[in-house]
Amino acid sequence: MEEKLNDQEQARFDKLAKYEELGIDPFGSRYDWKDRIVDIRKAVEGKTAEELAANPITVKVAGRLMAIRRMGKASFVNLKDQNGVIQAWLGRDVIGEESYNVFKLADLGDIVGLEGTLMLSHTGELTIRVTAYTHITKCLKPLPEKFHGLTDTEDRYRHRYVDMIINDESRRIALLRPAIVKEIRRFCDSLGFVEVETSVLSPILGGANARPFITHHNALGKDFYLRIATELNLKKCMVGGIDRVYEIGRIFRNEGIDTRHNPEFTTIELYQAYGDLSDMRSWVENLFKDIATNVLGTTEIHWGDNVMDFSKPFKWISMVDSIKEITGVDFNKEMTFEEAVALAKEHHVTLEKSWNSVGYIIAAFFDEFVEPTLIQPTFIHTYPIELSPLTKKSKDPRFVERFEFFINGMEMGNAYSELNNPFDQKERFQAQLEAKKRGDEEASNDMDLNFLDALRYGMPPAGGIGVGIDRLVMMFANTLTVREVLLFPTLKDEK
Repeated sequence: MEEKLNDQEQARFDKLAKYEELGIDPFGSRYDWKDRIVDIRKAVEGKTAEELAANPITVKVAGRLMAIRRMGKASFVNLKDQNGVIQAWLGRDVIGEESYNVFKLADLGDIVGLEGTLMLSHTGELTIRVTAYTHITKCLKPLPEKFHGLTDTEDRYRHRYVDMIINDESRRIALLRPAIVKEIRRFCDSLGFVEVETSVLSPILGGANARPFITHHNALGKDFYLRIATELNLKKCMVGGIDRVYEIGRIFRNEGIDTRHNPEFTTIELYQAYGDLSDMRSWVENLFKDIATNVLGTTEIHWGDNVMDFSKPFKWISMVDSIKEITGVDFNKEMTFEEAVALAKEHHVTLEKSWNSVGYIIAAFFDEFVEPTLIQPTFIHTYPIELSPLTKKSKDPRFVERFEFFINGMEMGNAYSELNNPFDQKERFQAQLEAKKRGDEEASNDMDLNFLDALRYGMPPAGGIGVGIDRLVMMFANTLTVREVLLFPTLKDEK
């Protein structure tokens, strides 16, 4: 079937033969550029036109043509590289008629190389006076109109490469994310933590409660899961003698897609032997302060309409106290499941058929009444034991030593004083199997006997934490949808 081209596309396609007639490969080859536009601007900051003329600075840049203003025997262009835009002046008498004829075939979006000296234009704009023009790659599709770009949100995510060409904010976020991940690694490494890589495929579902993606391993003739957490393998590393360990990696959960969730996402999970929840609390506060200071240059971070100051400690409050603070309901008191159900009905909290104990109702109250109110950084600690199968018990056996921390009404991370008692762990796994039988789709349907065997060799007491990288970047990038911080998010099929 023949491809249908619009008039602008056809005009660009027609130029391909003209490049070849001039002996130019329209899709180019290696080009030895040496200067970034951002560095060029820093190097000449404050210099006058006379200083630039008296002491010529030669530059060689490569990038995409974002504006072309033709004036017969001379033209101005705007060239954009990864970090900036600069104006350039091309004169036929300077670059030569042969090169100028090549330039006359240029369209917006073409990738070119420019070599020349720096000057200031009559309006005072920093400009490259081009002495050598090199065509590198032809852009065969017209770029979206400059001031509106891709106006359809789905189009922006589906054609992210175009979005980044046009939208400086999109490219800023794309570059901010690796800078943040790099800083997380530097921070963890400075504390003596060791980064490892563990398997994405797992024969057993474990480490969290979530619906998995399932694939088939042909060589072994059985189904495997894409991992829903890295937790159990990292704990095995501690058993093996790596006392401070972490992994930054992809996690897969077969769940819904919205502004806060994507089926595949990135986390850092980290474990500190001989530590507990207090160590993880300190790690979180120091990490966020470190990223804010070293990546953004300020501890005051704007996220939507709110401002967070990471130079201050986070609020610290138990789950049941946070519920009491807002609703007046006190789950610190001992109560039967039937009494808790009555309270839920009184407050119009939705109940699930698989629930059989008070802890599930406490969590439902928290989700309904408390979580949306947690705007400033807040640690919610001491969770019902039913929700935390891998966590040490508190003094009150109904609860465990766990916290999640919230910012702007969003859960950002989850930490435990890790369970290292193999007998207690087996009982928790068995409770999960019972929950699965009652209809809890997120509960595990298998018991990781290999992990229980590892615990019998002795795992030191430890603090552990998982933090969602995607949501963390959302905050530091000041965006309210996770798709903005994913280069190529999961989308519905294009119509």
